[in-house]
Amino acid sequence: MNDAVLFDELTTSSGQRIGVAVLNAEKALNALNLEMIQLLDARLSIWDRDDGIVAVLLRGSGDKAFCAGGDVRAMREAILADDHYPNAFASDFFAREYTLDHRIHTYRKPLLVWGSGIVMGGGLGLMAGASHRVATATTRIAMPEITIGLYPDVGGSWFLQRMPAKCGLFLGLTGAPLNARDALLVNLADHILPQTGWQALTAQLQHAHWQTDTAANHALLTAVLGELEAANDDTLAASNVARNLPAIHTLLNKGSLAAFDRALRQEQFDDPWLAAAAQSYLAGCPTSAAVTWEIFRRAKHLSLAEVLRMELALSVNFCAAPDFREGVRALLVDKDRQPQWTRTTLASVDAGYVAQHFAAPWRPQDHPLATL
Repeated sequence: MNDAVLFDELTTSSGQRIGVAVLNAEKALNALNLEMIQLLDARLSIWDRDDGIVAVLLRGSGDKAFCAGGDVRAMREAILADDHYPNAFASDFFAREYTLDHRIHTYRKPLLVWGSGIVMGGGLGLMAGASHRVATATTRIAMPEITIGLYPDVGGSWFLQRMPAKCGLFLGLTGAPLNARDALLVNLADHILPQTGWQALTAQLQHAHWQTDTAANHALLTAVLGELEAANDDTLAASNVARNLPAIHTLLNKGSLAAFDRALRQEQFDDPWLAAAAQSYLAGCPTSAAVTWEIFRRAKHLSLAEVLRMELALSVNFCAAPDFREGVRALLVDKDRQPQWTRTTLASVDAGYVAQHFAAPWRPQDHPLATL
């Protein structure tokens, strides 16, 4: 029996059903592998066509994490084992992952993600597109790809655009973490529920008056979450983003990435969250920073499907370059935290090299995501 993702169906008082999917890799903080992606995408497709399913709930096993991202160590091993371009494993993994992300973004029925604990990288790709996104007091969200020589993918080019005062670009460049209140502010969560509130949520949903109309069911789920949120008495940390939004606005409006870079090197930040974000950026991969800045410019008017097609090209190109392998080695394999980036300064990352990352290795009609 396959148990990488656990599936269940809860019967409602009116005889309808609620689909429940649980990422089942607690020891790995529910990091996504290819099997989990395939299982979840297939089941979401089945539930979408099943008129008896009125809503879908998605969570991770255990209390520590919803999903700590993709299995980048396995990705690195696959790349090291096969130097063909584009790497077959990377192309297949990212194409399937982004297809799943697109399905969640465009899902007709209410789809709730219980984003308690760690939500990083690929986990945020699942959460960001859900119609109903729940954070708790333990939620810790981040897109720290700059630390491993990658970039904020899984639709990050889409949802980072939709945050106030360019803070999405700041988060992509620094990998700064977000708490529950931050998640509400930057549009990555819709409700904050008690950390122990899963059972109360499912019980209330089973007794709710679900209908056959999808729009009505979306509204019903929002109302239930609103009631539970109003009763939440967990102590919540203040929003780091709200406190630093003026500073972020100033930093990201200096006119260029080079000016942003100089500011982070020269200024002394009294706020510990902002100071830590600056240090994370300075230790990160300069190529990742340059490409992330260019992504923000290029993706401004792209559709979700166009963004995901762009990201697939970016991802296979990042995998073909040395920095991703080196970043994963330094952070997760040898754990020396001393990555040797191929371009050690921002000034050494020229515009031509940045542009190469956007070049798709397929003809448009042969693009793996052409049908999105």
